[in-house]
Amino acid sequence: VPLRFEPAQSLFVVLRKPAGGAPGKSNFPDYQTVAQITGPWELRFPPKWGAPESATLTNLISWSNSDDDGVKHFSGTATYRTTFDLSDAKQRTDKSKLFLNLGNVQVMARVKLNGRNCGVAWKPPYRVDVTDAVRVGTNSLEIQVANLWPNRMIGDTVLPEGKRFTWSSWEPFKTNSPLLPSGLLGPVEILEQKETGQQ
Repeated sequence: VPLRFEPAQSLFVVLRKPAGGAPGKSNFPDYQTVAQITGPWELRFPPKWGAPESATLTNLISWSNSDDDGVKHFSGTATYRTTFDLSDAKQRTDKSKLFLNLGNVQVMARVKLNGRNCGVAWKPPYRVDVTDAVRVGTNSLEIQVANLWPNRMIGDTVLPEGKRFTWSSWEPFKTNSPLLPSGLLGPVEILEQKETGQQ
């Protein structure tokens, strides 16, 4: 029984009678890359949380690796925006589905493509169906990414109490506590789903 597992995924397999079909036949879809989305990315942060209003990224990196302390210690939801072109993408059949694969996300993401809400990706694989939203030509992509609170709380340990952004009755973090990877890490690409048995 061919099976494919995503990170931390588990399955129950119940065999009620002898399996039919050819041995080793795929029983899950495969995906083919149609386009890679490389940016540049406009990254916008909410006000009053220590990060700059916006930044431009030529490459996707973890916020915790930024040279800007406000970005490095940001916790909350920030928005990535970019455009990409599908004019040169190979023709697909009307029956095929297209997905946006976000690669590595820390920690969860909401996707809008051409103004259309395509859903939330909160676990591997960070992939959403964009079949009805994508179009030939220029596409406008928006991805909201939320991370966890430790990075901001770690950053607050070096600030005077009156200038801190967070407060907790229990402070488990120290100034030298390691920062968590955060944000959209990619790679980001458009995938075409190949159904079982499709060539």
